[in-house]
Amino acid sequence: MSGPAAGRRGPLLLGVRHHGPGSARAVRAALDAARPAAVLIEGPPEGDALLPLAADPGMRPPVALLAHAADDPGRAAFWPLAAFSPEWVAIRWAQQQDEPVPVRFIDLPAAHTLAERAERAERAERAERAEQDAVGPVRVDPLAVLAETAGYDDPERWWEDVVEHRGGAPADPLAAFEALGEAMAALRETYGDGGHPRDAVREAHMRRCMRAARREFGDGYAVVCGAWHVPALRARTTAAADRALLTGLPKAKVETTWVPWTHRRLARAGGYGAGVTSPGWYAHLFAARDRPVERWLARVAGLLREEDRHVSPAHVIEAVRLAGTLAAVRGRPVAGLTETLEAVRAVMCDGSDVPLALVEDRLVVGDVLGEVPDGTPVVPLQKDLTRRQRSLRLKAEAQERELELDLRKDTDAARSLLLHRLRLLGIDWGTPAASRGGTGTFRETWRLRWEPELSVRVAEAGIWGTTVVAAATAKAEADAAGAAELGEVTALAERCLLAGLSGALPAVLRALADLAARDTDVARLAKALPALARSLRYGDVRGTDASALRTVAGGLAERICVALPPACAAGLDADAAREMRGHVDGVHGAVGLLDEDGPGERWAAVLGVLAGRDTVAGVIRGRAARLLLDDGRLPAEETARLMGLALSPAAAPADAAGWIEGFAGAASGGGTLLVHDGRLLGLVDAWLTGVPEGAFVDVLPLLRRTFGAYEAGVKRSLGELVRRGPSARRAPGAAPAGFAPALDPARADAVLPVVRLLLAGPAG
Repeated sequence: MSGPAAGRRGPLLLGVRHHGPGSARAVRAALDAARPAAVLIEGPPEGDALLPLAADPGMRPPVALLAHAADDPGRAAFWPLAAFSPEWVAIRWAQQQDEPVPVRFIDLPAAHTLAERAERAERAERAERAEQDAVGPVRVDPLAVLAETAGYDDPERWWEDVVEHRGGAPADPLAAFEALGEAMAALRETYGDGGHPRDAVREAHMRRCMRAARREFGDGYAVVCGAWHVPALRARTTAAADRALLTGLPKAKVETTWVPWTHRRLARAGGYGAGVTSPGWYAHLFAARDRPVERWLARVAGLLREEDRHVSPAHVIEAVRLAGTLAAVRGRPVAGLTETLEAVRAVMCDGSDVPLALVEDRLVVGDVLGEVPDGTPVVPLQKDLTRRQRSLRLKAEAQERELELDLRKDTDAARSLLLHRLRLLGIDWGTPAASRGGTGTFRETWRLRWEPELSVRVAEAGIWGTTVVAAATAKAEADAAGAAELGEVTALAERCLLAGLSGALPAVLRALADLAARDTDVARLAKALPALARSLRYGDVRGTDASALRTVAGGLAERICVALPPACAAGLDADAAREMRGHVDGVHGAVGLLDEDGPGERWAAVLGVLAGRDTVAGVIRGRAARLLLDDGRLPAEETARLMGLALSPAAAPADAAGWIEGFAGAASGGGTLLVHDGRLLGLVDAWLTGVPEGAFVDVLPLLRRTFGAYEAGVKRSLGELVRRGPSARRAPGAAPAGFAPALDPARADAVLPVVRLLLAGPAG
């Protein structure tokens, strides 16, 4: 080494704060001054082979080094790096020299870290009980202690004043690191290792790597690590003592790669232990070489203008002045994030926290997503996914966005298939949302957001296949084989059709047929049929061959037709009867979605049995009668007869009230039916006036639930008809007041051009 480092003995130890722009600038200045022969960096040694990729033009931080167990990709660890991380700056410095400088990672290998995690998971319950019995040591926050010693109540603000906002080039770029190392030594002397025995193991491995570097480069190497570790790396320990700490550590086979990361995942709010509160702000401080506050406030003004807020250049000038004044009053060297945000709130946001929250989310934290080069080693599944993303023009982005798909277009249909297949693999890049463009089955709306953890999910899903289609097919087949309930398999069949996995359908349908054959619970069978009917409908929209599924659905419908009447006549209580009525509705809707040659006639016969059997609960009898009436299978006279029987004095009031709920509930449009059919309204009115007082009190809550849910206009019309008496009610088939007794064909034909225009649109 030469320059300021010449008088120092031993290697150059650069203690840093992870993801600190001031530390990053200081590291670069120190390396420029010392010119070390090698650079050692806190990180897993398994990543050494991937370090050359950091120099690739396609590598854009933030990125993270990902290590996962080869036999269990879900057991993984990340080492994130941003452009303003001191470790990243050291890596790039070493690679950018005329004669590239060797750079290596020296932290405890990920092979030990991940193996220890597995052992800790096995001992988690026992450890939790032990923690409840005794309070263990609490790790000290070194920055908080130093800040308090300096008179600061906020360690973030102290660090910014001392390091991040330190202006100008110091005469000795290594002096700050010497001072910080001495401070950490004092803290460790007072607080020991801070309650983390694992730090001792990590530092033992770092010292072992330093000894290897000394044999190769002498003392002419530099170490970039967390400032807390500097005193331990300077300590005089023997190789035997370090070897004793490292002997017997569990070990796992691991694989490593680079993955994109986000500023949001660097934030402490995301749960990252070494995170910072304002990664977007720190990225700006690192990139802005001059006038950082002015440039920052100009960016804030641009963001607020995009949100249609009136922010002029005068606002920016006034905010800069206010931020500087606040910093001067508080004795800070320059305005920090606290002062700039207060100035933004006062000057640009009119004192409101609502637009300020947008600034904090978009700029202080941010949604920057890094990129990794094409040559990065990944599992084959990730390669196939990347290829499909590019071909479909679906860019992975950190910020949530909405995607509207029209399944009649080839590209949108392919996008839908990809997103559904990923969801089946547990890779929730997109989540379905309610469509604002319409309710047709050819429309889909997705909310897309790529989280760094999805890279681990892709690695986990790699065990199922090398392509998205193959992996999703294998996963669906495995899920079908392991399903224990009919509902699971019907939902899986629906997802397979949405994902276009025709290859998985035979296995799914076999499992579906087996479970349906063994299941004797008609409620579960009835609950499964609607999902199958929807699957057939979606299959038709996407052009999927679902003939085998149609056969299973038809067989399931036949079994329901046989088993439903006895199940409804089995003395159900009120709650069970209401639940069974819901199943009747579901099966009725599903039968309507099946083919014309499906079980429609058989189902109508079942409804007839339910409507006329007095051993069936009233709410089910009433609902069956209403479904038959709406389908035109029950004449008005027969409907009135069934209602008369259900509401006769011989019927129990609670059962009669249940019949009315099933027949005339708001969900079925029963109020409108009573308005237009005076005979049915008269039967209900006569029954209500004849209910004994004691029984009326018991059935009142049920009646209120039935009639109270009607629309206001329907309730007014019913009240008016009841007030007028029987003379105001018309018989079924009679024309309402103000209408002609018969259809006028000439007047009806006159509206056809308008109807065609509404249905077909201007293009015809």
